[in-house]
Amino acid sequence: MKKILLLAVSSFLLVAVSFPSAAQKKLFSFDQLFKNTGVKVSKPLPMVRGWADDEHYLEMRKDANGNQQLVSVDVKTGSVSPYAAPNDKATPPVGKIEGARNITPSPDNRFVAYTKFDNNLYVREIMSGKEKQLTHDGSATILNGYASWVYYEEILGRASNYRAFWWSPDSKDLCFMRFDDAEVPVFPIYVLDGQHGYLENERFPKAGDKNPAVKIGIAAVESANIVWADFNAADDQYFGAPLWTPAGQLWVQWMNRGQNNLKVYKIDLNNGSRSEIYDEKQPTWIDLDETARISFLASGKGFLLKSDKDGWENLYLYDMSGKLINQVTSGNFWGTDLLKTDEQNNVIYFRARKENSARFDFYKTGLNGKGLTRLSFGEYSHDMIDLSPSGKYFITTYSNLSTPPAMALVDGKGKMLRILGDSKGEEFDQYALPKTELVRVKSGDGLFDLPVTITYPINFDPARKYPVLVSIYGGPNAGTIYDRWRPAVSAAQWWAQEGLVQVVFDNRSSGHFGKNGLNYIYRQLGKWEIEDYITCAKWLRTQGWVDPAKIAITGGSFGGYMTCMALTYGSDVFTHGISNAAVTDWQFYDTHYTERYMGTPKDNAEGYKKTSVMTYADRYKGLLRIVHGTSDDNVHLQNSLTLINKLEDLGKHFECMVYPGERHSIGANNNLKRIHNRDEAAIFYYRQLLKKPVPSGFGGDALKGF
Repeated sequence: MKKILLLAVSSFLLVAVSFPSAAQKKLFSFDQLFKNTGVKVSKPLPMVRGWADDEHYLEMRKDANGNQQLVSVDVKTGSVSPYAAPNDKATPPVGKIEGARNITPSPDNRFVAYTKFDNNLYVREIMSGKEKQLTHDGSATILNGYASWVYYEEILGRASNYRAFWWSPDSKDLCFMRFDDAEVPVFPIYVLDGQHGYLENERFPKAGDKNPAVKIGIAAVESANIVWADFNAADDQYFGAPLWTPAGQLWVQWMNRGQNNLKVYKIDLNNGSRSEIYDEKQPTWIDLDETARISFLASGKGFLLKSDKDGWENLYLYDMSGKLINQVTSGNFWGTDLLKTDEQNNVIYFRARKENSARFDFYKTGLNGKGLTRLSFGEYSHDMIDLSPSGKYFITTYSNLSTPPAMALVDGKGKMLRILGDSKGEEFDQYALPKTELVRVKSGDGLFDLPVTITYPINFDPARKYPVLVSIYGGPNAGTIYDRWRPAVSAAQWWAQEGLVQVVFDNRSSGHFGKNGLNYIYRQLGKWEIEDYITCAKWLRTQGWVDPAKIAITGGSFGGYMTCMALTYGSDVFTHGISNAAVTDWQFYDTHYTERYMGTPKDNAEGYKKTSVMTYADRYKGLLRIVHGTSDDNVHLQNSLTLINKLEDLGKHFECMVYPGERHSIGANNNLKRIHNRDEAAIFYYRQLLKKPVPSGFGGDALKGF
């Protein structure tokens, strides 16, 4: 039997939703979903490891003894043969280097570079073990080659592990950043360890504060001589990760404090003088933390640059002097990721979202901007592409919300040759899986079709009234809605079995609408985001199967901020919420992130006021749980404490859960805390939304054995 429900997505569109009966299928147990025991609904896809050549791809397979071995697979026949990798010049054993951080080999594998806890930069000749100190002024506030916090978090990225030095292609020089944190304000973070506890004094520039003063140095490995790039470290400015060209030129990305002017300079290695290569200005902001903004042509004749200056993420071809040759892509591309440049045939290959803002496709086009061709197939998101050396073939891993991931071999014209793997396990059809669909809801101002995903309960009955749990993040260009498969073994499966409607919203600044959508949030970060969420929630309330008295929302970090706004600014719509590690007032967050969108508190006082949760605290009703780690060094506990203080002064009832010693991601290094946080959230949902007893798996019993 099938039940049909018509969903009014907008005033112009009705979507028919079919719900197959799950009555004859099995449900998952607690242990299967939360301990991953005894379930075979999925299986691994082939472990492809690149290409040996254009006719053979590489794959890890088990041999007769069960050991993993690398094999070569013939594209045409599928025949397999053992593969011996070429003898690349490996880095010799380095040995233990006391106190060394971010040990990084040189391209020629003769040296390693690293910093130590004295915050100086060193190199060591691997064969002889001879160490050379390149800087000598490191201290608690002078950091050579080791990033100041705001650069680590917002510009160089967490993957850098604070490394702020870069080898030249010829291994003769090291470019590094020197940070002076002396004037960066200190934020004290209390740690409860020991009888008296102690303070971590973090150099954290909050919005409007003094940033670290930064110098760009080029250290010659042989002589240890340092040349400083011609920038004034006292200027209010930012530097992106430096770039070495194939020919060994050093390029530096510079940006003003207002973050609306990006310049790229070529630096003379002999005297540090600079010459401008590229200059971009936008009326709102430009993102500096894009590591793949510039891709050099191997020939050294030019570079491809990615920019959203026309409202979308497109590619532009320049010569090495910075002269524009032509725009390569033109259209509503977003999430653009350049995979290969074939100069011999004047073709590039890239992945992007265009046909559907929730799906990635694979394309090729000429370097001259002509001949755009979609190579991926079907109504799927192609999330992993492995391209052969000349582009003759590619392997794609693809899925959508109703189709588990599969892997296929495709030729260079987009014709599928054969399926290489399917992730459906032998028990896939035995279990009742929830239906998830993507709909679009018209924004309140009528300008955007906002994407919404809905995961319906097992055996969904449209005649019933269901509680709703909305999970969001909501930060700029950080959308979470994609038309891709969601793993069956997950908490979402449990809540579908228990009777929760699970929903995800993306707002106009999520990336679905390019930079044009993002620009709406300029100087009012949070306003349009919560307005869009309220619009989507109001649409939900019009559905006959939604209980309007039980519309809960949860999220962490920016999502925690959105949750707090939903229970204050949007309290006429949202009824319950769990906020994790929330920003509650943008004056409490760091300079680079916050000012990109908001400017400083001094020049945008009204914007900071109207986006602060405290401004709307008097509207609070329903039930909010505030969750935070006491040692969060990213979004400080100060944020939640300020909101707590305000709600207490207003005589409001709320819940609070603190995790002593936990950082921004609760339980990342403590599994007991992770489980406790998970279980407490589950208890909240059972008591407030489902109104039924909490299963024994949650709570104290779940802590046993961990």
